[in-house]
Amino acid sequence: MRIFLSIKHHAYHANRERIQTIARALERFGATICIVRDIECWGELHFDADELMRRTFAEIDSSNLVVIDLTEKGVGVGIEAGYAHAKGIPIVVIAPRGADISTTLRGIVRAVIVYDDLEKLGENLIGIENYAR
Repeated sequence: MRIFLSIKHHAYHANRERIQTIARALERFGATICIVRDIECWGELHFDADELMRRTFAEIDSSNLVVIDLTEKGVGVGIEAGYAHAKGIPIVVIAPRGADISTTLRGIVRAVIVYDDLEKLGENLIGIENYAR
């Protein structure tokens, strides 16, 4: 299984540890791709907006499942969710308890997985492979 991780990321990679922790939890279910980590190589590579979106969409197209982290909302996360939905690629949202998950996003996802402890996220993901195409 191939999983695309959609997550808001920050300049200077302030949430790098969060991204790595989530990716590690997902990798027990299959190969996990995250644009900032795997395509931009934590800022070592830079692409113009058109090229970045082309690469992002290609990675989503080749995935069996899109996992959206909603610790923070972001325009890019919304674009990725909408694209995956339009292409018929299953989407699962992961979010810390209390996160704001819009009604529209809930309308296009297969599941919302809420967690209390990021370090124990993997325990909440058991069965996630059942949502993949």
